[in-house]
Amino acid sequence: MLDQDTRMQELREIVAEVLEVETDELTDTGDFVEEYEADSLRAIEILARLEKRYRVEIPQSELAGMRTLKGVCEVVDRYVHA
Repeated sequence: MLDQDTRMQELREIVAEVLEVETDELTDTGDFVEEYEADSLRAIEILARLEKRYRVEIPQSELAGMRTLKGVCEVVDRYVHA
């Protein structure tokens, strides 16, 4: 079972890798599209990596809420019952 801080750090590493930024550049509330120039393919890549890492299925309809690290964390928390 992961605590919230550990999960957030893990998510930060996954998202930073996909967005090709350093983990310390990625803020909790920075918009992936506006601040990190992410496109829809990167959003889908983030989703795929989360599904693989946590062995869950997250509907693509959740992508709209996954534009920030905080949003990603909230979505993962809904689907991962650790």
